[in-house]
Amino acid sequence: MLIAGLDPSLHPTPPVPATAGSLLHFPEIRSRFLEQPHDVIVFLPPGYHEQPDRRYPVLYLHDGQNVFDDLPLSPFGVQWGVDTTARALVHARVIEPLIIVAVGNAGRDRIDEFTPTRDNMHDAGGLADRYGQMLVYEIKPWVDHSWRTRRTARDTAVAGSSLGGLLSLHLGLTHPAIFGKVGLLSPSVWWDDRWIVRQLAAGGRRPDLRIWLDVGTGEARMLKGTRLLYRMLLRKGWRIGTDLHYMEAEGALHDERAWGERAGLFLRFLFPAHP
Repeated sequence: MLIAGLDPSLHPTPPVPATAGSLLHFPEIRSRFLEQPHDVIVFLPPGYHEQPDRRYPVLYLHDGQNVFDDLPLSPFGVQWGVDTTARALVHARVIEPLIIVAVGNAGRDRIDEFTPTRDNMHDAGGLADRYGQMLVYEIKPWVDHSWRTRRTARDTAVAGSSLGGLLSLHLGLTHPAIFGKVGLLSPSVWWDDRWIVRQLAAGGRRPDLRIWLDVGTGEARMLKGTRLLYRMLLRKGWRIGTDLHYMEAEGALHDERAWGERAGLFLRFLFPAHP
């Protein structure tokens, strides 16, 4: 499929998107920055069509196959249920209505696209900047053109789990003028000998990011690295309750079910309802 900003020679005729509830599914979008196509699923909030003058903040989610109840594509058979959770919280006026854009991962190329460096221990990685270019220069402009979005960094978030959490922090640090909020669920801080922590330590003035950071206490591999990242964020000037929230979910494992159970919490922190 062709979207604005992509090479028109790749797919000259965009198909009509399939709908599932309030979701729009755009399969196999191709980018000039990456080899593999990516599915994109767009969630429109309750009341979108009834309020034609209203504009909405946007959340970009990685691993889009795993996040929506209404479009069961998850290879694990379990979704986060972000659409169900968001609808409930919007109706309860706990969060502000938002558009959610979920970008499906590239399967076997996921580990390369989600990591900012080449990890010699795993002989993989290093395409996160290209993935970021796809998101910043192709997908976001298309979303902003196609739907009524609020386009500033303070109204734009990026979030993911595991390697998607690592990717989200990297994108927030490298594109702070685009993404002003990041959600880091069980981030893979361990990647390339904790490269992301070393980058933070070596960096200058911190960007203006609102950060949700969490991990399950049942995630042995993730817990120590996430705690280290948390301490580094505090050292760099992020403040609990203001622009940083840290959570350790007691007994939670490294899986879709656990992240789905925390979806409402990070939505509340990143997109609280206005008084």
